[in-house]
Amino acid sequence: MLDRQTIDLNSLLRRKQLFWDSFAMLYTLGSYAGSIGLLLAENCWLNAIGVVWLTHSLVLSAYLAHEFMHGIPFADMKWNALGGNIMLWLNGSCYIRFQELMQMHIAHHVNRIDYCRFDIPGFLRSVPKGLRLLLLGLEWLYFPSLAFLLRIRLLFASFLIPDRRHDLSRTILILLIRGSLFAVLAILSVKAILLYCVAYISMIHILRFVDAFQHTYDSLPVGEPIPEHHENVSPESARCYEQANTFSNVISVRFPWLNLLLLNFGYHNAHHEVIKCPWYHLPALNRALYADQSHHYITLLELVGNYHRFRVSRILTGQGQVVNQDNNRQLSTFYGAIEVSFLVVPIRHN
Repeated sequence: MLDRQTIDLNSLLRRKQLFWDSFAMLYTLGSYAGSIGLLLAENCWLNAIGVVWLTHSLVLSAYLAHEFMHGIPFADMKWNALGGNIMLWLNGSCYIRFQELMQMHIAHHVNRIDYCRFDIPGFLRSVPKGLRLLLLGLEWLYFPSLAFLLRIRLLFASFLIPDRRHDLSRTILILLIRGSLFAVLAILSVKAILLYCVAYISMIHILRFVDAFQHTYDSLPVGEPIPEHHENVSPESARCYEQANTFSNVISVRFPWLNLLLLNFGYHNAHHEVIKCPWYHLPALNRALYADQSHHYITLLELVGNYHRFRVSRILTGQGQVVNQDNNRQLSTFYGAIEVSFLVVPIRHN
């Protein structure tokens, strides 16, 4: 890996091109609206195209929200917050305030920790066996039951948790607006609502797939003190730990333009090295920083088998190991993380 001091990082940060962010936002908004139109069509082929198109717009809304969380598109944070809120509205993560999601995600970068969204193994051990088997069985069938469980908890947090009562009126208003819009869609076409659900589940799987294999960080419940070995370290040691436990799971090495489908989010080592680098400059930054094809560079195609094979076991076993004692890649034991999405903020009951 090259010394970052030899790279003109300031040049990459200065060369912000609002055209590309504007194009991505307009494409995402237009795709969302256009795809719903296709879901309402009579033709089944148009319905299928609509599901794929809607899925893509939902995925891009998540990754654009991530850009806004880092304050990349605009110099003024209020405009980033506006853009982020629009994107969160599309993907249904608007029940939690943008500012809160942003703070938790930046803490992930600063503290080099994956914050636990929920003690899933503990929860599964505490519930009746029938419910536990149902949740795990749905996960085996590729229905993301645990992802929906976390979102339902967040949805009702302001009703049930005193510390979140301040968001109650906001949550009710959002529920009324979104509920009314989906009710209108259901009146127009029950089929369209069902297809929308297919697209939303597909979005969750894509985000899960990418997120699962990007880190082997320590996991910490929200509110717990940061471990000493994460705080009392030199900047260089912290950087080495961060890069050693971060992986770039790109769509394709041979055809890098395919990575634009996910706004280059797979160049994750480069993103963690320079968190203010815009998505359209990440390939250039990645080439400059990582001249060699190290074991931190993995294609998503290599991980499809792992995502399938460990879809249930990773819930209980943890992330596994990527590098063996000889410092070589060992993907057969890379189980992946579960529910580390930046669209879901951890909450805890007091």
